[in-house]
Amino acid sequence: NKKAFVELLFWKSPAIVCEMTKGYSSLQEGEGTTRCRVPLWTPQEEQELRELYWKYKEVEGGDIIAAILAQLPTPGRTRRQVVKQLVRM
Repeated sequence: NKKAFVELLFWKSPAIVCEMTKGYSSLQEGEGTTRCRVPLWTPQEEQELRELYWKYKEVEGGDIIAAILAQLPTPGRTRRQVVKQLVRM
C-alpha cells in the first residue's frame, strides 16, 4: 500500500494494525482484539471463583490470587483477568 505512511500518522488500535498488515477486511464483523484475547467468564467459572475467593480470603501472609489460579479448573486465565473479574463481581 503506497499510502500506508499516511495511516501511520494517526493512532491505531491493535485490531486496526492487524487488519493493515493482513489486508483490509481480514477481520470479520464483530471481531476485535478484546474479543479474541479475553475469554468471557461463564456463570460456572464465576461461581467457582467466588467459592475459591471465600476459601482463601482468610489465609494470612499468602497470595490469594496465586492460590486461586492454582485451583481454577479453567487453565489459561491470567492473574490480571482473575483480579479484574473479582473486582467486577
